[in-house]
Amino acid sequence: MSIVAGIDLAGSHRRPTGIAFLENWQVIEVKEVYLDEDIISEVKVTQPKLIGIDAPLTLPRGRRGVEDKEGPKFRLCDLELRERGIKFFPITLGPMRSLTLRGIILKEKLEKLNYRVVEVYPGATQDILGIPRKSRGLSLLREGLRRLGVRGVKEGLSGDELDAITAAITVQLYLEGKAEFIGDPTEGLILIPKG
Repeated sequence: MSIVAGIDLAGSHRRPTGIAFLENWQVIEVKEVYLDEDIISEVKVTQPKLIGIDAPLTLPRGRRGVEDKEGPKFRLCDLELRERGIKFFPITLGPMRSLTLRGIILKEKLEKLNYRVVEVYPGATQDILGIPRKSRGLSLLREGLRRLGVRGVKEGLSGDELDAITAAITVQLYLEGKAEFIGDPTEGLILIPKG
C-alpha cells in the first residue's frame, strides 16, 4: 500500500498545522508543525503518493486575488458543498483569505517537488462518513475515526492532528475508488468521499 498525507493547514505560521501520514489505514506519523519548510521536510522524509490539503487551493473564476472585494465569492465546488448541506467558510471571510493564499503557495511548492496535491475538506468528509466534527468534541471525533477503521489514533491528539488524519483518510478513500472530485476542473476541485 502507498503512504498518503493529510495536512490541516493553518492560515498563519504562528498557529499549528496538523500533518498526518497513513499507510493502509494505519497512522504512521501525526504531529503539529508551523512553517511551510517543516511541512515540506516531513513530506520529503515520508514520500506520500498523494497529499490532501485542508485549505482552498484555488480562487473563484474571475476573482483577481484573495483581497479582491468585487470578484466572485464562491467556486462551483463550494456551491456543490452548500447544495449537499455541508457547512464551510467562504474564501472571502477574513481569516480564510490568508489560509487560501498560504494553501496556493504551499501547493505550488509541493508540486515543484513532483508531489501530487489535492484540496480536501475534513468537515465534509466527517459529515459524509457520519463522524462528529471537532467542534462537537475531540473525543467523539477520535472515536469516530477509530470506528472507521483507522489504527493508531492516540489519545491526546489535537483537533488539528485529528483533522489532518481525516484529510489523509479522504486521500486514502480516493486511492481505493471511494472518493470523488466535485467542482469545475478549470476552476478548482475538492475531493470528498462518495456519498
